[in-house]
Parts: sequence; structure tokens; C-alpha cells
Amino acid sequence: MSNYFIIHGSFSSPFSNWIPYLRGKLESLDRSVYTPDLPSGVGYQSYDSWKKIMDGYVECGLLNENTIIFAHSIGPVFISKYLIEKKLKVKRLVYVCGFNNYLGIDDDYDAVNESMYLDNLNDIKNYCKDIICMYSDNDPYVKMDVEKEFAESITDNIIVYPGGGHLNSESGYQEFGDLLKYVEE
Repeated sequence: MSNYFIIHGSFSSPFSNWIPYLRGKLESLDRSVYTPDLPSGVGYQSYDSWKKIMDGYVECGLLNENTIIFAHSIGPVFISKYLIEKKLKVKRLVYVCGFNNYLGIDDDYDAVNESMYLDNLNDIKNYCKDIICMYSDNDPYVKMDVEKEFAESITDNIIVYPGGGHLNSESGYQEFGDLLKYVEE
């Protein structure tokens, strides 16, 4: 049976946006779900600090070929970089508002996001064959063409939400029922 990880974005936590909703739905289906509380904020968040947390899950055998990962915002590029670096295969990736190599949100976001970026994003297809990317046409943080470029470089399975903002609670996504389509029976 599949297990699940839900990865939050910058300046966020596993207790924000649609993460508690999705976690609750997965737990009600008796699924094993992990929502790491990754270091957040300037001086705390970096690729290396997030990698240390994820290494613990790998060492316990919890992140593996039966894993489905949902990731939001900077989470998708972090997970991509991590899986490529560790040469880890997973069952499915569901990326929400992912982006890579984008600077210009503001100085704090640029500072915490920059270490997450990678040059070989396309390599993620070697570690997962089932990738879904979701984004909106009016994200206030990341330009649509940046999210589109990210998505098109790794999958044909793309869903665009008109007027969806950053697909977070600020944009009305405290619940996100469409994510349940990617939960295994």
C-alpha cells in the first residue's frame, strides 16, 4: 500500500493551507501520512536543513517506491532536487504551484528559496513516471509563465486553475478536494 508525504512551502508549516485537510482525509482512509515540519524563515530554511529532515525518513525506509508526495510552492523543486540527488524513486508526485530558478518574489523569499533550485529539473522523470502539476493563472507570488515552464519541463499532466492564486488558504484553498483524485484506492 502507498504511503504519503505532504511537503509545505517557504514560510509555511504542515499546519497551514490545505495540508491539514489532506492529511485528515488520508488518515480517515487509514493511510500512513507524513507531514514534516521543515525549518522555515531566513536563517533556518535551506536545502541542507530540509534535506537533513528528509534523510531521517529515508533512513527509516519510509520514503520509497510506494510513496506518493504532495508538495506546494518551493516544495516541488526541493523534492525534485532531493530525489535526484539521492537517486530515490517514488510512485507519484503531485506538485502544486511549483517553480525553479525564480528570483524576484522579495528578498526574504529569494534568500530561503535560492538553495533549492537545480539545473537538471528534467532528471526527475528518471525517479518518477507519474507527475501531476497544478498552478493558477494569477499566482500573486510566482509568475504564471514560471510555473508553466516548471510544469511543462517535467510532465504533460498539467491542471491550471483560473483565478486560483497561489492555491493556498489565502486564495481560498483551506480545503483542496481535487488532490484526492491522486490518492490510491
